[in-house]
Amino acid sequence: MEANVNPLAVILVYFDSKGDRLLYRYPYQTLGQTEVPTEEQRKSRKRNPYAVVNTDDLLQTPTHISQGQLQGFADEVLSALFAVKPQLCNQKFELKLNDVRFVSHPTLIPHKEQRPSNASSSISLPSAGGATANPVPAASATVVAVKKQQMLINIVFALHAQASYSIVKCYHELSKRLGLALKFEEQRSGYLTEQTAHMARTHDEQQQQPLERTLELIAERCSLAQALKSIFHDLCTTGLLSTTLNQNLTLCFCLPAKAHQLHKKGSMVDPETIDRCLRALKPYHGMLLLVDFAELLDCVPPTGARMLWQLVDAYNPLISLQSMASNADLSIEHVYKLVSHLVYWAKATIIYPLCETNVYVIAPDAPLHTKSHLVEKFSTRFAGMSLFEVISDFSLPTSIGHLTTPLQQPARQGILAQMVLWMLQHHLLMQLHTYVQFMPSEDEFGDSASCGHQLRGASDDEGDQDPDQDELHDGSMLSMSSQPLPVPVPSISHRRDVSEDHSSLASDNIAVQPSSSHKSNFSMTASLSTDNCDSIDSMEDEQKLKELLQVFNDADRAAIRRIPASLNVDDLALLVKLYQMGYFKSEHHLEEIMYFENLRRSQLLQLLDKFRDVLIIYETEDPAIASMYNNK
Repeated sequence: MEANVNPLAVILVYFDSKGDRLLYRYPYQTLGQTEVPTEEQRKSRKRNPYAVVNTDDLLQTPTHISQGQLQGFADEVLSALFAVKPQLCNQKFELKLNDVRFVSHPTLIPHKEQRPSNASSSISLPSAGGATANPVPAASATVVAVKKQQMLINIVFALHAQASYSIVKCYHELSKRLGLALKFEEQRSGYLTEQTAHMARTHDEQQQQPLERTLELIAERCSLAQALKSIFHDLCTTGLLSTTLNQNLTLCFCLPAKAHQLHKKGSMVDPETIDRCLRALKPYHGMLLLVDFAELLDCVPPTGARMLWQLVDAYNPLISLQSMASNADLSIEHVYKLVSHLVYWAKATIIYPLCETNVYVIAPDAPLHTKSHLVEKFSTRFAGMSLFEVISDFSLPTSIGHLTTPLQQPARQGILAQMVLWMLQHHLLMQLHTYVQFMPSEDEFGDSASCGHQLRGASDDEGDQDPDQDELHDGSMLSMSSQPLPVPVPSISHRRDVSEDHSSLASDNIAVQPSSSHKSNFSMTASLSTDNCDSIDSMEDEQKLKELLQVFNDADRAAIRRIPASLNVDDLALLVKLYQMGYFKSEHHLEEIMYFENLRRSQLLQLLDKFRDVLIIYETEDPAIASMYNNK
């Protein structure tokens, strides 16, 4: 699969009024045709009279790939194929022949306009009656003729036929950019006309020489051939290229399927996957650089270098993108674009800012075999430390806070943070986030409901035995009959104390000192105004609880009522708010909920613990970020 990313060859075809011609191709060492034996070689071979003539197998597809390079196509054939008609220019051109796929973007480029000189003369056109018409500059007619002359330039990339659509799309984009760059340089200084003339002249001078020698001489003489050769090598090695045409125009390009393999071998990252990850970018995310600062300028044009350095000065893997944007005095949209560009070019990756609550575990595809080059690289970076010993702490999901203690020296904590960042850069660890799913259990509902009915029946029996208690409950606004939510049932001894003093409270409306058999006496001050205020508050809270619970259906409402925390208006209001926002559908992790709802982690964890009977909590990786490195 990795070999399908590399190009087989790059071919330059030129076409103008004089005809078409293949001017340059690379590589050319093994690109020749099948060797044809001479007449003497044929006679010297011994012929077996019993040999059977081997006919071609029609079911076997002939191959045009040998040792990762193109073969079996003559220059005349390739030139005729890629010197397309004007109707096919300025659009994608794709041709599949057996096991080879050719991709390009043919571009029509007008010749550089010749400006008339100051000494140019004027010619007069005679009219039909013999009079002389207005003089017309001779140079203007020449310019009109030159404007009509156009040349076709087609830079073709030969790929494996099995190359994916995204890879083919990237090579087409590169061919298109090269055509536009050559068109710009042609209009500016006639660069393409000059280079094609040098190549054609070299072909004419070296007709008696082998073709490989001619192409080598063209690469030595022409800067355009040198640029195409450099582009081919960059695509095969790193997938990152930065080529300057005519010492003026710099062309930058990235092949993500190749570039991201530098940091994780075997990882096939498509541009569509990167775009999907970057669309999920949020202000609470962070950035982790994968290369040194000096390598960042290779992927950014000079116009964006200043903004990049502003971001690099504020770079810190411990803070969010929003904080970096504030420190760098940049808008969050500009930070998004810079970070997206660095991620596309495999210079950075998206993480959650490093903190003690982050939970990490060993990545399932981490290259941790004994002969891994990362073992020695880790020992070189952190002297006296073993990669296997350090990473063994993350065999199970573990937070950084669990690996540190208050008595630990700050220097040791800093080294641990650096080691975690190093392992994240090499994709040895992956972060787990906590997701929440609202899922009440129906079986538990039935058991709880039956218990609630039994409790309510027992309270009714107790009420039948004591008529004074019924009188008290009928006159109270907090009676069990008017309460939609279960409340704690007071003890029998306490009920009797209250019933004995009920008549004195109603008649005298004064403070009383009831006698009881308790170890210590207590005093209770009550007034009608205080009772009324408490009753009104209770009614308001009860009404709010009813309104909040209307969001749920009957089964969910019954399950929530049995939770003690549902009696708290604030807790229930927060639960309903998060439920209505869709945070309990396993689509948003805690960090996202904390950011968008402005909640503290402790506040959110307490709420989840109080309503743990109807909420399921689990840990997994962020799918948007993990999708970049899980494709092989």
